[in-house]
Amino acid sequence: MNYEEKLKELALKDERFIVMTAENRIAIRNLPEHLGERYIDTGISEQSLIGIASGLALMGRIPVVHALAPFLTMRAFEFIRTNIGLQNLPVILVGSIPGFLSDGNGPTHQAIEDISLMRGIPNMNIFCPADDDDMNKCIEKILLSGKPFYIRYNTSPHIVEHSNNFEIGKAEVFGKGDIVLITYGFMFTETFKSAILLTSKGYSVKVINLRTLFPFDEELICESVKDSRIVVTIEDHFATGGLASILSEIVMNRKISINHLGINLAKNWFKPCLMNELLDHEGFTAQIISDKILTKLGKK
Repeated sequence: MNYEEKLKELALKDERFIVMTAENRIAIRNLPEHLGERYIDTGISEQSLIGIASGLALMGRIPVVHALAPFLTMRAFEFIRTNIGLQNLPVILVGSIPGFLSDGNGPTHQAIEDISLMRGIPNMNIFCPADDDDMNKCIEKILLSGKPFYIRYNTSPHIVEHSNNFEIGKAEVFGKGDIVLITYGFMFTETFKSAILLTSKGYSVKVINLRTLFPFDEELICESVKDSRIVVTIEDHFATGGLASILSEIVMNRKISINHLGINLAKNWFKPCLMNELLDHEGFTAQIISDKILTKLGKK
């Protein structure tokens, strides 16, 4: 059962669910005929979308809103902060084409600071599924959580089967080793492939799929990194405010010393192009990631 089917099933069972969009129907194109008045399209007006969703939440509804990630998190930021975050309303924000998934689009359509923005909002939770399997196995608990959530919508094909035992705030671990790769969302696939390459060379590698960036699985991360040889954070996000920043805050507060390599977008937006070319150009393919790790370890 995919995202749209799961949302339809929940909405038909529970009339509190209202499906909303700002003219972005990619994930929910088949729902209007089933939900009738509980499907609302505000047109290209993200601020109005959030304002209406907040009002519905105050009346006991569970709005699930859909918009392009850059416009949802930036154009409507103050509305999300004030109307949803400060009031701790159970509005689910579904941002499409986040990060590299906006591959062919220019800077105006690239959401690569969205994690930084959303994690700064009081009470806001963040879910970043690795792929379609991860999305499908986690989404019901997110939708029924009763919490405000930002979702980096991602239904990319999966290369591994993910755990069914999803808990909000708990990460998923693959493998064991002193090379620790930490990632989330779309970059999980290339990260996992890079772990396979490193393992084939005789290295022991642990891959951590965070699933939720807030709440963050701080205990697991601290336990994983304290005796590591190298800790690598991989994300399709600016260096500032994303996973590298979160990890830095945690290890500083815990007084843990690590050998860290951050693979992210330093200051510039990425080159608009087809995905394969994008990953190669920006240095995010499995091969380039593994080469960077070996270089950092002095093995290349």
